[in-house]
Amino acid sequence: MSDLRLRRSVLYMPGSNPRALEKAKTLPADSLILDLEDAVAMEQKELAREQVCAAVMGGGYGHRELVIRVNAPQTPWGDGDLRAAIQAKPDAILMPKVSSPAVLESVADALEALDAPESIAVWAMIETPAAILNIHEIAKARRDRRNRLTGFVLGTNDLAKDTWAQLVPGRVPMLPWMMFTLAAARAEGLIILDGVWNDIADPEGCREECRQARDLGFDGKTLIHPNQIEPANTSFAPTEEEVRRARLVIEAFNLPENAKRAAIKVEGRMYERQHIDMARRAVVWSETIAARDAASAS
Repeated sequence: MSDLRLRRSVLYMPGSNPRALEKAKTLPADSLILDLEDAVAMEQKELAREQVCAAVMGGGYGHRELVIRVNAPQTPWGDGDLRAAIQAKPDAILMPKVSSPAVLESVADALEALDAPESIAVWAMIETPAAILNIHEIAKARRDRRNRLTGFVLGTNDLAKDTWAQLVPGRVPMLPWMMFTLAAARAEGLIILDGVWNDIADPEGCREECRQARDLGFDGKTLIHPNQIEPANTSFAPTEEEVRRARLVIEAFNLPENAKRAAIKVEGRMYERQHIDMARRAVVWSETIAARDAASAS
């Protein structure tokens, strides 16, 4: 795997709410998106910018990855947000409404002009019909290192708004777009995060959607409430049975008598050599999660 950082639970926190920014330091989310865009009213944009940047520079978030979602460049706040975010030095900057590679190229120009630290990555919100149609070209922007593109975040609410697709259980109307975007991300070595579950009063519904996203191949899910963290963390972790079977597969292929075999049978199931990488991934993720939990408890 190209990136072993845990991103099972990626929680949006409104930048205009100082109590939320402080509370985020204690939550078991893998990553935090400190939001200057959709979660912030227009009259609070400037305040949110100041609070978020101060919070990032102040630290205290431990292992949690910090991402600042700025407003789009064409808005009155976009340029100021980007400049302030670069100075705050988060782990990543999340750009909304990325419908073509040109948006990422303009961000790259700004990062260079402001001499941004190389540690700042760029994530792209995929939330428009144009983005879906241009998704491979957007993903290929990763090939130019100056773009710093490392991840996609699906904006399923915006996609629903612009396409008139219904947000129904199982998300059948969106599955083709989700998998098309995921394939483009994987082809270029990008992480990819699922969109949000809107019903904060239904954590079990959130759990079901997290499991679906995990089965589809997503790295994690974006969240809008702390009660969604546990369903996400649990759903995107391999089960004990999956890890047990993965270890058996690895051990079986390591036996001398199987050294030249292309396929073997383990507990009645056939496994090809390509399954070794999948088994190793399950074991590594399990060990990474265990190490994270141990560090958090200490």
